[in-house]
Amino acid sequence: MNDFTREISIRWADLDPNFHVRHSAYYDYGAQHRIEILEREGLTMKVMQEQHFGPIIFREECVFRKEMHLGDKIFISTKMGKMKADASRWTIVHELKNDKDELCAKITLDGAWINTKLRKLAVPTPAIVSEVMGTFPRTDDFISL
Repeated sequence: MNDFTREISIRWADLDPNFHVRHSAYYDYGAQHRIEILEREGLTMKVMQEQHFGPIIFREECVFRKEMHLGDKIFISTKMGKMKADASRWTIVHELKNDKDELCAKITLDGAWINTKLRKLAVPTPAIVSEVMGTFPRTDDFISL
């Protein structure tokens, strides 16, 4: 199982007028981490373009628990919460924790894969999708759909 945790860098542009991380920056951290993981595991943007598919999100939710500030040491982890066997539908969970291992935020998103030519869900799901998504660590309460 691969390590899907890394430290994030909070930028000045990520702050709001109250000097803590603005709500929409959390979603950006999650999106960046997902793409980095997919790229590292071989599911690159080039592969998606060549095979005419890409991820589509149906729902994305963030629960904020603790403020994050410029200079804080924050780690993001990514796990699979739910997934069909062919990885055609899935729920990914990101947890953002500080250096005291306190949960600052939890992002949950439900998604699938779209055929970018037909603009419909990708059926069947390309083989590389289930191969790569199968490498994701699972949450303790993982559900097989």
